[in-house]
Amino acid sequence: MKASVEMSMYPLGREFIPDIKEFIESLKKNEKIIVEVNGMSTQIFGEYRDIMQILTVEIEKSFQKHGKSVFVLKIINAFLQEK
Repeated sequence: MKASVEMSMYPLGREFIPDIKEFIESLKKNEKIIVEVNGMSTQIFGEYRDIMQILTVEIEKSFQKHGKSVFVLKIINAFLQEK
Protein backbone atom coordinates (compact mmCIF):
# COMPACT_ATOMS: atom_id res chain seq x y z
CA MET A 1 0.00 0.00 0.00
CA LYS A 2 1.33 3.43 -0.93
CA ALA A 3 1.52 6.07 1.79
CA SER A 4 2.54 9.66 2.41
CA VAL A 5 3.80 11.07 5.70
CA GLU A 6 4.18 14.69 6.72
CA MET A 7 6.53 14.98 9.69
CA SER A 8 8.05 17.62 11.93
CA MET A 9 10.79 17.12 14.52
CA TYR A 10 11.12 19.30 17.61
CA PRO A 11 14.32 18.64 19.61
CA LEU A 12 13.94 19.79 23.20
CA GLY A 13 16.37 21.88 25.22
CA ARG A 14 19.20 22.43 22.75
CA GLU A 15 20.22 23.86 19.39
CA PHE A 16 17.72 22.17 17.08
CA ILE A 17 18.78 22.87 13.48
CA PRO A 18 21.80 20.49 13.38
CA ASP A 19 19.73 17.63 14.84
CA ILE A 20 16.92 18.15 12.32
CA LYS A 21 19.33 18.34 9.37
CA GLU A 22 21.08 15.17 10.51
CA PHE A 23 17.77 13.33 10.83
CA ILE A 24 16.63 14.40 7.35
CA GLU A 25 19.97 13.45 5.75
CA SER A 26 19.74 10.03 7.36
CA LEU A 27 16.23 9.57 5.93
CA LYS A 28 17.46 10.55 2.46
CA LYS A 29 19.97 7.68 2.45
CA ASN A 30 17.11 5.17 2.19
CA GLU A 31 16.44 4.24 -1.43
CA LYS A 32 12.99 2.79 -0.66
CA ILE A 33 11.44 6.19 0.13
CA ILE A 34 11.21 9.65 -1.41
CA VAL A 35 12.00 12.51 0.98
CA GLU A 36 11.04 16.12 0.27
CA VAL A 37 11.70 19.04 2.60
CA ASN A 38 10.13 22.48 2.88
CA GLY A 39 10.31 25.23 5.48
CA MET A 40 7.61 23.72 7.69
CA SER A 41 7.95 19.93 7.49
CA THR A 42 9.38 16.89 5.75
CA GLN A 43 7.29 14.72 3.44
CA ILE A 44 8.01 11.03 2.92
CA PHE A 45 6.49 8.92 0.12
CA GLY A 46 6.63 5.21 -0.58
CA GLU A 47 5.28 1.88 0.57
CA TYR A 48 3.62 2.09 3.99
CA ARG A 49 5.64 -0.73 5.57
CA ASP A 50 8.94 0.64 4.21
CA ILE A 51 8.18 4.13 5.56
CA MET A 52 7.20 2.86 9.00
CA GLN A 53 10.21 0.53 9.30
CA ILE A 54 12.61 3.31 8.30
CA LEU A 55 10.98 5.83 10.65
CA THR A 56 11.12 3.36 13.54
CA VAL A 57 14.88 2.90 13.07
CA GLU A 58 15.67 6.58 12.42
CA ILE A 59 13.56 7.98 15.26
CA GLU A 60 15.05 5.51 17.74
CA LYS A 61 18.55 6.40 16.52
CA SER A 62 17.76 10.10 17.01
CA PHE A 63 16.40 9.51 20.53
CA GLN A 64 19.53 7.58 21.49
CA LYS A 65 21.94 10.16 20.06
CA HIS A 66 20.19 13.46 20.86
CA GLY A 67 17.89 12.77 23.78
CA LYS A 68 14.40 14.18 24.08
CA SER A 69 12.59 15.23 20.91
CA VAL A 70 8.99 15.43 19.78
CA PHE A 71 8.02 13.97 16.39
CA VAL A 72 4.65 14.95 14.89
CA LEU A 73 3.43 12.77 12.00
CA LYS A 74 0.43 12.84 9.69
CA ILE A 75 -0.04 9.66 7.64
CA ILE A 76 -2.35 8.98 4.71
CA ASN A 77 -2.75 5.77 2.73
CA ALA A 78 -2.21 7.51 -0.62
CA PHE A 79 0.79 8.64 -2.65
CA LEU A 80 0.45 12.46 -2.58
CA GLN A 81 3.80 13.53 -4.00
CA GLU A 82 3.43 16.60 -6.21
CA LYS A 83 5.34 16.49 -9.46
